[in-house]
Amino acid sequence: MTDRNHITAALRSAFPLTIPIMAGFIFLGIAYGIYMNSLGFHPIYPILMSLVIYSGSMEFLAATLLLATFNPLYALVLTIMVNARHIFYGISMLEKYKGMGKKKFYLIYGLSDEAFSINSTADIPRHIDRGWFMFFVTMLNHGYWVVGSIIGAYFGAFIPFNTEGLEFVLTALFVVILMDNWMKEKNHRSAGIGLCCSVICLVIFGGDLFIIPTMFAILAVLTILRKPHEKVEVSTV
Repeated sequence: MTDRNHITAALRSAFPLTIPIMAGFIFLGIAYGIYMNSLGFHPIYPILMSLVIYSGSMEFLAATLLLATFNPLYALVLTIMVNARHIFYGISMLEKYKGMGKKKFYLIYGLSDEAFSINSTADIPRHIDRGWFMFFVTMLNHGYWVVGSIIGAYFGAFIPFNTEGLEFVLTALFVVILMDNWMKEKNHRSAGIGLCCSVICLVIFGGDLFIIPTMFAILAVLTILRKPHEKVEVSTV
């Protein structure tokens, strides 16, 4: 099999597994593009941010950070806290990325929850090149997000409609993530801790400053209760 056939076969094998991701990413990307336009940004901003940042929830947060008072330390800490999960499942993929050559750099850069889910669990046929398979899974997911952002950015720029209240899309995004995790988990202790810490920090620090204290509080509480929480999870299995 020639190199071109290897690549084509890997693409054909990877694409069907990313179709569910395509539906979600394009829709959410459209919402992101429209949201950025409603804040007054030129369409090039969400497009470039989707290409370069490629971190869904953080891109929504970045839009508000660009409009807020310049505070690079706050932006750095917030970004690390929001995307801290990538460290843990990124480490678990290092072994799988061995021998991938130059493709490894893009695989690391484009690693997302969805790419990790597919690449870490997919039963890749023996005749399919693993490196190209993982590359196309990552690239297709990235492409869906960018395409959605392009549609939303220009749709919001050229078709006038009332965008009042669209800023709530960020809150809605996190509510959906919370509800999805709540439905998947048998034990809701982690979600309960997150909600309690959020409410307490909101009361103490106010709506503009509560996010980072909340994340530190959640991390501290979960660290302290880690062993008891693991015992509870084991007993419920």
